Amino acid sequence: MKTLRLLTILALGGGIASGAYWFSNEGSWSVHAEATPAAAQANRAPLYYRDPSGAPFWSAAPKKDDRGRDYLPVYDDDQAAAAAPKPAQAASSRKILYYRNPMGLPDTSPVPKKDPMGMNYIPVYEGDEVDDGTVKLSPGKIQRTGVKSEPVERRAIRVAVKAPGTIQLDERRVSVIAMRAESFVQKVADVTTGTRVKAGQPLMEIYSSAVASAAAEYLATITSKTVGGVEMYGRGSRQRLVNLDVPEPVIAEMEKTRVAPVTIHWSAPRDGIVLERSAIEGMRANPGDVLFRIADISLVWALVDVAERDLGNIAVGQSVAVRARSFPGRIFSGRIAVVYPQVNRETRTVRVRIELANPDAALLPDMYVDADIDTADGAPVLAIQDSSVLDTGTRQAVLVDKGEGRFEPREVKLGRRGGGYIEVREGLADGEAVVTSANFLIDAESNLKAALKGFAEAAPQASPPGHATGEHK
Repeated sequence: MKTLRLLTILALGGGIASGAYWFSNEGSWSVHAEATPAAAQANRAPLYYRDPSGAPFWSAAPKKDDRGRDYLPVYDDDQAAAAAPKPAQAASSRKILYYRNPMGLPDTSPVPKKDPMGMNYIPVYEGDEVDDGTVKLSPGKIQRTGVKSEPVERRAIRVAVKAPGTIQLDERRVSVIAMRAESFVQKVADVTTGTRVKAGQPLMEIYSSAVASAAAEYLATITSKTVGGVEMYGRGSRQRLVNLDVPEPVIAEMEKTRVAPVTIHWSAPRDGIVLERSAIEGMRANPGDVLFRIADISLVWALVDVAERDLGNIAVGQSVAVRARSFPGRIFSGRIAVVYPQVNRETRTVRVRIELANPDAALLPDMYVDADIDTADGAPVLAIQDSSVLDTGTRQAVLVDKGEGRFEPREVKLGRRGGGYIEVREGLADGEAVVTSANFLIDAESNLKAALKGFAEAAPQASPPGHATGEHK
């Protein structure tokens, strides 16, 4: 009985070695015709051979390790190859051109490989390398990098030119009161520096022997019975009073009353603020001495310094928003009146005059202001976001979204910049989609693929795969 049981076990063992057995309904054992996986693998060619110890070393041909052990073959459906860098031919129907370094280094391999950090090399498939000058990215990479595109549209470019400056008086609105003959100040009105005065308001009383003599001569001429009725005789005497700067109201009063005044009442020639008062009661005023200086500040100038690089964007007549540092949040509107024809050597700026209305006299001379010049001409031009431009300093380029993950680098010529947009003068057409974000990542991918393609083309095509892997022990 023991001998029969031993023979049965041996028979079953031999059957297992060559095939499979099962027990039939008739109570006998039958042989399964299917071959074992080991027998099936013997008829197939392995994809590659891996190190028996599990180290990241592979070979395209059979070989031994430093301990004399054979490299293990890896087949197309080998479950053990799932943890190793399996050739991409088994995972895709496309042809693999080469494997590139996962860190972007200029290192390629014709067979699967790991870098020193244990990261698998990335397969590059046929079709990933396009020759039409475009860069192709997978939908997953586009989503991960946050690529966004925007169509090229026509819009008005507003170039904001900012310039600091100061408030100055309008030179045409400043008046001085000075004597043209030796005079004496008899009385001064209650007017001091900083006082606001109206045109015709009395300022002082002056006695001048030259004025008194001219007034007496004029009255004698116009009251004479002989020549009083002849206008030409009195014209010369009256002109002498005008030449002595006697106010017109004083001359008109003399003609009306026929009385020559002893002192002359001098009045303000315009509305404004008294900037200077030199008149003192009892003082002697020589010809040319300025006794009062009055300025009208209802209209003032803002003299700002514009950088030389912005000079081409400004012109006479452009509107300007001026903000005074003394009045935060308040804007004074004006227009450019004059662009001075001279560049400051030290600061490389150009002086620009802006005329500002100042009805409430809030803007005072020498006050600091900041001007924001609106340079928009209103004509719409092709424009893209400034983040779309890849600027190397010598050339500017953009990435045109061609659809289906393809991006075309294209050189462009740019114009004015402002408001976050740049004018495109050449290189793009209306409606084309341009990448506005993550364009630097796409550009880096393009440069990387170009470099890897160059390395792959320069690599010897006939070299054995085992030598190209850079195997090390």
